[in-house]
Parts: sequence; C-alpha cells; structure tokens
Amino acid sequence: MASDPWQGHDVAGLITVLFAGAPTLIGLTVYLCSRLTRQARRRNTPFRTWRDVSLAAVAAGIALYLWGLLHILFLEDQEQAEECERQRPEGTPALVGRRGDFIPLRLVCETSDGRDYSVVIPGYINPSLTVLLLLALLSAVASGLLHHKQRTSTRKKG
Repeated sequence: MASDPWQGHDVAGLITVLFAGAPTLIGLTVYLCSRLTRQARRRNTPFRTWRDVSLAAVAAGIALYLWGLLHILFLEDQEQAEECERQRPEGTPALVGRRGDFIPLRLVCETSDGRDYSVVIPGYINPSLTVLLLLALLSAVASGLLHHKQRTSTRKKG
C-alpha cells in the first residue's frame, strides 16, 4: 500500500532496474572491449576517444548503481528495519517510517522529529555517481564538438 510508512524500495522497481541495467552494462562492456582491438585503435580519432570515455563513465555508473541496488535487494524488510535501529544517531527520537529513493539511491529511515538518515547503501555510491555523470556529460560534449569540427573542416576542403 502506498501510504505504508515502512515501505522501503518497490521490489518490482528494483528487479526491473536490475534486469534492464545488467544487459545494458554487458552491452556497453562488450562494445568498449571491441574498441581495444588493433583494428579499432587504428581508426581512432579524438571524437571517438572522447565518446568512448563518455561510454566508459556511463558503464562505470551503471555498475556502481547496480551494486547499490544489490545492497538493498538482499535485505529483507525486517533486516532493513534493524539496520535503521542499529544506525540511529544518538539522541534521535523514535523511528516512524522508512522509504526507498531511487534517485539518489538510498534507504531512508525517518524519525518522529522530521529528520531522516540513510542506511545500507555505501556512502561512496551517490558521490561517485555524480562524478561519473559529470565525466560522461563533459566527455560527450567534447566528442560532439570535435565531431562537428571535423565534419565542418571536411566540408570546407571538399
């Protein structure tokens, strides 16, 4: 039920993201490995290099996100509640709920005074995802600009 204050993450959502993310990660990994062949390296250009850096950052981000999801998936509701109790800060009043957020990825324990705190998901996951997202975005922009520059200089020559 949606009004349940102890709901955590939606299991169907967790499994959907895992089943969509795993093949995506595998596909990206296979593609990036294919870019390491001698033939692919000979045809390398700056915009392709930046594109591959962007895709590698995306792949690393997906792997990290899936790793965080696995931390949640293997904990039963009771274990999640116990983790909330175990990590409750000193002087924090009674727990009144628990919720799961997918963005940022976290399991949040809610207290009666309106404060909350995260448990289960390793603390390095969300900051690392932010850095990887920025790297992917900047690399994609660099790749696009270099590709555009190459295309416009080729048109001027021809």
